This record gives sequence, C-alpha cells and structure tokens, in this order.
Amino acid sequence: MRVLVTGAGGYIGTVLTEMLENKGHSIVAIDRFLFGDTLSGLDNVTILNGDIRTYERRELEKILSDVEAVIDLAALSNDPSGELNPINTISINHLGRFRVASLAKQAGVQKYILPSSCSIYGFNDEYVNEKSKPNPLTTYAKANLMIEEDSLALNSADFNVIVFRLATVYGLSPRRMRFDLVVNDIVGQIFTKGFTTLTTGGTQWRPFVHVKDVSRALAIALESDKDIGGEIFNLGSNDQNYQIKDVARKIFETLRLEERFVWVGSPDNRSYRVKFDKISKILNFQPEYDVGEGAKEVMNALKQGIIKYGDDRTITVKWYKHLMEQGISL
Repeated sequence: MRVLVTGAGGYIGTVLTEMLENKGHSIVAIDRFLFGDTLSGLDNVTILNGDIRTYERRELEKILSDVEAVIDLAALSNDPSGELNPINTISINHLGRFRVASLAKQAGVQKYILPSSCSIYGFNDEYVNEKSKPNPLTTYAKANLMIEEDSLALNSADFNVIVFRLATVYGLSPRRMRFDLVVNDIVGQIFTKGFTTLTTGGTQWRPFVHVKDVSRALAIALESDKDIGGEIFNLGSNDQNYQIKDVARKIFETLRLEERFVWVGSPDNRSYRVKFDKISKILNFQPEYDVGEGAKEVMNALKQGIIKYGDDRTITVKWYKHLMEQGISL
C-alpha cells in the first residue's frame, strides 16, 4: 500500500515509517525536519520537506491522489510545547491537519488515520473510555479534540476516518529520541544522576504505551479490512494505567536499583485512568511491551551511546525555544 505519513520525522513517525517500510509499504514522508535528518537510509520512502499548512496545494493534491491512506502525525508535540505559541499550535495541530484531511477526501484517499491523545480527558476521578466526556486542559489537548471532531465529520463510506487517542508514549526511538516523556525521562535521570525528580505527590494517573506498540496499532488499522470508519480508539492497555510514583518504582525495580526520589514543583492537575477494551475487542490489539521492558531498552541504549540524555533535541519544548531564538518560526 502507498501511504502518506505526515510528521514522519518525529518520535513516533520515524518508528512508524521504518516499520511500514519493513512491512512492504511504500511511504511518502512529509516533515519539516526541525530535529534533523531523521529518516536517512530508508529505501522505499519518498522524503519531502514541508509544512502541512503551507505545502503548495496543487503539489499536495498530486501527492494525495497517488496514495491510498494517510497517517496524519504532523503536530507540535506535548502540552508544554503547545503553550509556547497557542495560535501556532491550533494552526498546525488542528487547522493544518484538517487541511490534509479535507484534501485527502477530495483526492479519493481511502483511509485517514488520526493519532490524537488521551490528554483530551484532562482530569477525571473515574476511569474514562471513548464515550466519556472530554475535559481538555491545555491548548495541545484542545487542538486534538478539535481535529478529532472536524475530521470525523468527513467520514463516509469511501473515506474512512479512524481516530486513536494515544496513551503517554515511552520507549526507544533512536532516530528521534524524546526525554520529555515520563518513562524515558526517569530512566535518563537515573542513568546520569542516580535518582529521579518527581512532581510533588506523584499521585496523578496516566496510561502508558510503547512507541512500537503505537506504530503496530496504526499499522493494524491501516491494513485492516474491518469497517472501522468513524471510530475512536483509546490506544494502550488497561494494565498500564499507573500513578507516576508507581511508574518510577517499577523502573527502579526493573533496573534492580535502590529507589531514590527528589520531590519538586507543584502537583500536576492532569490525571486520568483510561479503559482500552474497545481496541482489544475490535482490532485484537494487545501491547507487546510494558513499562519495565521499555525502561531497560532505553537504559541499554544510553549505556551503548545510541542516544544521549541532555541533548536539547530530545526535549521538545527546549528545542523549539532554541529554534525560535534562531528566528525559525514554528
């Protein structure tokens, strides 16, 4: 299958693109590559440098007319980055992706797959599922909810829109590593300092999922012949809902190290536990990784020098600030 992946040069995008290539798909990869040349060496991938908001319309229409599916990952990533410039966040994460979705439908694309985020649940005392009322607390989460609603409105018999609300992602992405994600950051701190800092209390809940499992679930939806157009799936697993303090304890236990915490800052207002029964039942999806395995994988990569903790490129908001100081517009 020929597939357009936007945001292909990112943390998830690089893992997904390589996985799809290995599965025999032909990929058109669009990204601004603000974090460097992260897709080099892939054979069956056409790499295009561009912004989904401003990509020349006729050229984008031509690209879309030659693909069967779109996986639309292009976005300013995570809640802190979304607050750097809320207008930019909305323009990319909502309006830019809606432009891609709209043109994809006009071009006759069969599937539009939208990776969104469980952050749209914001704060909830009870377990939430796909039918629960969203409670987005940040610009990033609000933009995700807006593009969900607008893209799903385009769903039809010949244009299947499928939305995935991703749990908090972790794990090794060697081409574009991120250490601003909970599990990865805890491992990086332990590797460099022997301890980890946790936001005061550490009682906030999050669901977690490995980056390879995210990519595998997206590939399942891409290749599925099931009628899943118009559906929303939480992407993760019931047994990987953790309080942050328990994630840290599990990582120390897995790495066979003494627990060492330093409590910092104010409590995080975002807290949610998520049910993932729907994706298990309909797509027969179960993660292959857990938090402990992901932590060991990241620690081994740090020890081997494959990735480096402390590189500004691995902290999204810090790198965005650096680019802005250089006069590069997000």
